[in-house]
Amino acid sequence: MRPALVLALVSASSLALLGSAPGRDSVPLPARMADTGGGSQLITAEAPGTSSTSGTVTWWDLRDGQWVQAGSAPARFGASGLVEGGSRKQGTNTTPTGLYGFPFAFGIKAAPAGTRMAYRPVRETSWWCQDGDSTSYNRWTDPLPADCRAAEAEHLITYSTQYAYGLVVGFNYDRPVRGRGAGIFLHVNGKAATAGCVSVPQDAMQEILRWADPAKKPHIAIGTADGNTAVTRY
Repeated sequence: MRPALVLALVSASSLALLGSAPGRDSVPLPARMADTGGGSQLITAEAPGTSSTSGTVTWWDLRDGQWVQAGSAPARFGASGLVEGGSRKQGTNTTPTGLYGFPFAFGIKAAPAGTRMAYRPVRETSWWCQDGDSTSYNRWTDPLPADCRAAEAEHLITYSTQYAYGLVVGFNYDRPVRGRGAGIFLHVNGKAATAGCVSVPQDAMQEILRWADPAKKPHIAIGTADGNTAVTRY
């Protein structure tokens, strides 16, 4: 074989090996994250940028030390995009970025068969208080307490499509900061972008509820593809 031809074949082989080397996109998203919540289930809600109102929700399982995709669906975010959770302001129609747990699930419809998360049925008397002057700020209430103004609360049953099924996102939940925001959920799509929640098609929400296992400590990481709000930072 001629030397030039040998060199050409060696070079081509080297390029092929370089091309097959694992890159950033071949590493599962949770494996590139700073924190996944310490459990073996994770939902990533990723938008292209902070001004985006749509993106992708993916749910993952940690199996034998490797993150494996369990499902994925198109997602919607706040009508005004996304913002760092620690600096979010209530009433801005922004989705808070960050890593959060799920206090409980809820829905107007009965829980899908196989649901293991604690599931609260939405009744006519069920509300979510968003009144910064109330002792029930950022809490489910049933019925509406006297110190929470109805004009500053969500009457959950009136959102028959969106709240058919949902998961409470633990944003500003454990130690609520008044004015930062209340009532952030992962729920079923409405007609357009959300007021700050993350939403997915109904069949995806049902699948997520059947998948989520409180024993595996599921969390949700909300963020963008890059920048200061990149999902990998949480």
